[in-house]
Amino acid sequence: MKYCKDFIVVENQTITSNLFILKLQYPETLPEIKAGQFVEILVEGNKDVFLRRPISIHDVDYKKNQISLLVQIVGKGTDKLSNIKEGDSLNLIFPLGNGFTIIGKKVLLVGGGCGAAPLLYLTRVLKEKNIKSDILVGCRDINHLFSKKEYESLSNLHIATEDGSCGIKGLVTTHKILEEEFDAIYCCGPTPMMKAISKIAKDKNIPCYVSLEHTMACGFGVCLCCVVETNKGNERTCTTGPIFLSSDLKDF
Repeated sequence: MKYCKDFIVVENQTITSNLFILKLQYPETLPEIKAGQFVEILVEGNKDVFLRRPISIHDVDYKKNQISLLVQIVGKGTDKLSNIKEGDSLNLIFPLGNGFTIIGKKVLLVGGGCGAAPLLYLTRVLKEKNIKSDILVGCRDINHLFSKKEYESLSNLHIATEDGSCGIKGLVTTHKILEEEFDAIYCCGPTPMMKAISKIAKDKNIPCYVSLEHTMACGFGVCLCCVVETNKGNERTCTTGPIFLSSDLKDF
């Protein structure tokens, strides 16, 4: 079921000049939210912004009825959101899309940049289900690394930075953790990275689930802006996805 409700901003945490985390308070009891789902945020106060902005759900706290959203400033809409203050109200349609399929006893999570946003909540779900997980996060430098303490409390964290300021120097695709055996891989981030990881998974004959980032103007399948080509025909990312088995995608 989808809801259209107002949330209250509890915190706006700056990560970098163009990256921030919004912690939002729900006035009621949160409904079930699956790891990998997203929200559509109404951006008010800017006449040039007409459409809601799709944002992945970074984390969920059912005890406090709060959700967290990792947001990157890429245009006027997200720039407006970056100036949101504690106590402000945001209207969200949620939860949208499908979630990750949870399988296996030992899994690997791979995230690149801000695209890694859905993985924190996924690690929380995996721990609750007593599934062992390793998470490999890649970013430009240590300043772009977010939610490090949270990841470390939930999973075995591995880090790769382009400049070597934290973890190994290089891309996630070169990390030795990929040589280990896992029952499944969950991947979020830039498309070239996800394609490379899905190829590694294919060579190991294990399933790889990827989170696609397409333009999703409506979020519930009406506008057809987010159509993706699959082996079963064209599908809408916002409804059939955003989580797909990589072997079902034609371009992967």
